[in-house]
Amino acid sequence: MIDRVEETPKRSRPRVNLIGTDGNAFAVLGRVFRVLREAGWSQAEIDAFKAEATGGDYDHLLATVMKYLDVE
Repeated sequence: MIDRVEETPKRSRPRVNLIGTDGNAFAVLGRVFRVLREAGWSQAEIDAFKAEATGGDYDHLLATVMKYLDVE
């Protein structure tokens, strides 16, 4: 099991637009998961991201999203 997502320098950071998802963690996660799949992340990487992102409150979720993606 992967404990955390490893940032790889060879992969570009996916871009995600979060406009319209204000205050809704499920909408943020849904949009981010779609972008990660489209960017070629493996299911294991997405699962590790999900575990890290959902390990706290809403602010932690947003901080984790900004850690791995470029947010518009």
